Amino acid sequence: MDFFEYYANLFGTRWDSLREALVRENRPMEWRVGDAESYFLDEASWFAANALAVEPGMDVLDMCAAPGGKTLVLAKALAGKGSLQSNDRSPDRRERLRRVIMNSLPAEYAAIVSVSGYGGERFGRYRAESFDRILVDAPCSSERHVISSKEHLSLWNPKRIKRLAVEQGALLASAVDALRFGGELIYSTCALAPEENDEVVKKIMKKRRGLLEIVDLTPKFQGTERTECGLRMLPDLCDGRGPIYCAKLRKVIPPEV
Repeated sequence: MDFFEYYANLFGTRWDSLREALVRENRPMEWRVGDAESYFLDEASWFAANALAVEPGMDVLDMCAAPGGKTLVLAKALAGKGSLQSNDRSPDRRERLRRVIMNSLPAEYAAIVSVSGYGGERFGRYRAESFDRILVDAPCSSERHVISSKEHLSLWNPKRIKRLAVEQGALLASAVDALRFGGELIYSTCALAPEENDEVVKKIMKKRRGLLEIVDLTPKFQGTERTECGLRMLPDLCDGRGPIYCAKLRKVIPPEV
């Protein structure tokens, strides 16, 4: 089964319009703080980061932070108070992340941001219960990029979705363990397949039974769709925004047995 057949089966008659929307340019918004350099990011990506509801003084982790747009949103919310660890395991992407932070944040905001290069699955073990808020913008199938690349299309295989879902589950489990009780996290992807979205969330809810609750998210853009666990914004219905899936979870103190 090739890429187009797989997603035609998944979306049915909607696939033609969604396919057309995926190959068109998305709708970037200009993001700027003071006199710092402007940064352009998809409005749906902004929504995912903003939905984390970060407040000044919090300890925050952006687990898969590059290229850096969501880190900028989180840093602005902190307003120079608290801490933000922006992590990405890729050296090249991490260097780009550093440049974005340096160029697009005022010095007082950038001062509380630290850049690290750990595998995200390590945080749950080595930084257990260390953060008030965590953003897990997990590596995913990124179909909007695949569909525009003959090379990526030739390499695409349905097994990749299953492999990515395993990795995403490990990152989300690590984030849950690194989150303080009462803390909240956002799990987001730019993937279309439910296996990388709701299914990942449902599995971690089962594995950490009694430890997590889903937090309702309020849609901002017309065309946003509710899923079993969160929201998805796809460009055919959201005026070019997305694709972005996001779900919000809160870590609760389990009841005494």
